[in-house]
Amino acid sequence: MNTATSAAAVLSGVKRFVGGQELEQHRQALIDRTDPNAPRILVCCGTGCKAVGSLDLLETMQNSVAASGAAIKVMPEVKRTGCHGFCSRGPLLTLQPEGLFYQRVKPEDAEEIVKQTVIGGELVKRLLYKPQGAKESIAKVGDIPFFAKQTKLVLKRVGRIDPFDINDSLVHGAYKALNKVLNEMSPDQVIEEIKNSKLRGRGGAGFPTGLKWESCSRQPGRHYVICNGDEGDPGAFMDASVMEGDPHAVLEGMAIAAYAMGSDRGFLYVRMEYPLAVQTLTRAIRQAEELGLIGDNILGTGFKFKVSVSTGAGAFVCGESSALMSSLEGKVGRPRPKYIRSTEKGFRDSPSNLNNVETYANVPEIILRGGAWYTGYGTERSAGTKVFSLTGNVHNVGLVEVPMGTSLREIVYGIGGGIPNKKELKAVQTGGPSGGCIPIPKKFLDINVGFGKLAEIGSMMGSGGMIVMDENICMVEVSRYFINFLVEESCGQCTPCREGLTRMKDILTRLTLGEGREGDVELLEEIGKFTNSFSLCGLGTSAANPVLSTIKYFREEYDAHIRDKKCPAGVCKPLYYYEIDPEKCTGCGLCRAKCPAKAVAGEKKKPHTIDQELCIKCMECYKNCKFDSIKIM
Repeated sequence: MNTATSAAAVLSGVKRFVGGQELEQHRQALIDRTDPNAPRILVCCGTGCKAVGSLDLLETMQNSVAASGAAIKVMPEVKRTGCHGFCSRGPLLTLQPEGLFYQRVKPEDAEEIVKQTVIGGELVKRLLYKPQGAKESIAKVGDIPFFAKQTKLVLKRVGRIDPFDINDSLVHGAYKALNKVLNEMSPDQVIEEIKNSKLRGRGGAGFPTGLKWESCSRQPGRHYVICNGDEGDPGAFMDASVMEGDPHAVLEGMAIAAYAMGSDRGFLYVRMEYPLAVQTLTRAIRQAEELGLIGDNILGTGFKFKVSVSTGAGAFVCGESSALMSSLEGKVGRPRPKYIRSTEKGFRDSPSNLNNVETYANVPEIILRGGAWYTGYGTERSAGTKVFSLTGNVHNVGLVEVPMGTSLREIVYGIGGGIPNKKELKAVQTGGPSGGCIPIPKKFLDINVGFGKLAEIGSMMGSGGMIVMDENICMVEVSRYFINFLVEESCGQCTPCREGLTRMKDILTRLTLGEGREGDVELLEEIGKFTNSFSLCGLGTSAANPVLSTIKYFREEYDAHIRDKKCPAGVCKPLYYYEIDPEKCTGCGLCRAKCPAKAVAGEKKKPHTIDQELCIKCMECYKNCKFDSIKIM
């Protein structure tokens, strides 16, 4: 039976659940009507795939299936899902129960997929994934290293369920943990289980979640439960994918937290640049309220918890907890001193618990399986798994979930597939714009990713952004980029951050223009240490990390910019030029053909030359030369 049809039929006669037994009866009815072996076509409609046409693919696929109905023995369900994770290969599509994986699928491929695979049982080989350097393509999701090497706890339903259909979530276990909590556990028992799990906040600070909940629960007055979905780090999209792909995991986690702390009110603070997340969460809240899973008298227990979505204006500083609460109150988003704890006086000067999206999404499974089960993943100091957005100079860009303690080598090479164009890995930047750049392969490639380990080498895990950089990345320019971002996003409230960042930006800009002076590096270090030591909030006290870490590990690049007036990576345009090695040049003419400025000259089969007056340093000749004859000078 078609899952969507059966789910709709069951839902049509359902009113608010007045008890946990009714919820489980409804869930079982859905499961009984769902054939796990029935054919399903899952189309990724997360933001990444949506941007390259997956909604058109979904519609075309639905139409193609409907048009071929008479020829299909068992009609497959075609449904939208959240992010499948393999973002660089979108639009993505999987066919269940076989687990077939098609990538870079276009709407015009839909009819061929239906005729050849759904009806004919044959693969469309050109749509299969082929790993870099492999001879054979891989047909099934479970055999692709990008997926096979991950451990999905937070993302286990993302990419499998329709986030717009609460029944699909219920089939896969949503609100089972909330039912258990309300009927079998006291608030103290819930907090104790979270403490036993050693779950630490996934927003960056890594504070033990159970201790935060316990502290908040002991305070008098009305309590608030707040979810930080602001996620302003460049290149980060972990929380967005969870909100878009499994909103009920977040809502259930928040409801459990509210029960544990005696709260009746919750807020989801989501950056306005995430319209799909806002849409998905708003719909999920409405559906949960209709079934009595959120709102008044939840499951007939008398417990009430109202949740609403609030959108931020895109200020990076509002990712900081106190600034977020200020923004939520309708004020300017500015941090406040940390000696005032939000668990005592937070939103509206009331006890408030703030965790990020990933932290709340972990909670339901911990309640169902127990804290001891959760500590079976990760390390002693960093339990569980962590979701990373793997971006930059790596073959497999996407969403990655691995146990804490997984090495950078495994993430970058085992899952990420290594560095494109046979380039060398130079560094990995973790922790967002306030994180550090880890030098590789000189050091640290085998470091285990966790809260303590990254801090020891001058970086941080942050919320989970991970940017891979190859040999052609200039670390001075990387520092300038992140400091410039932070200058723009600083709230300007405290002098060390406001003035320190501006001064560092000025110096770094001079370095990239070839105007550096002796003593600039020492001055950057002095300002950076001062900024980190005396800024008001956590963002300011880590703002200089990109500068300090790159100076520590890539000092020679700073010296080259200052003393030699050279950019070794060939990024800062005033500090390099291209030259063709006549010993290696074969005169193939490819560089001449690719040059948009007509700066390359030479006869066929004879060494070419570059006119420096005409050259615009666009790198086209460098990127296209097959004989490594073009050098950065």
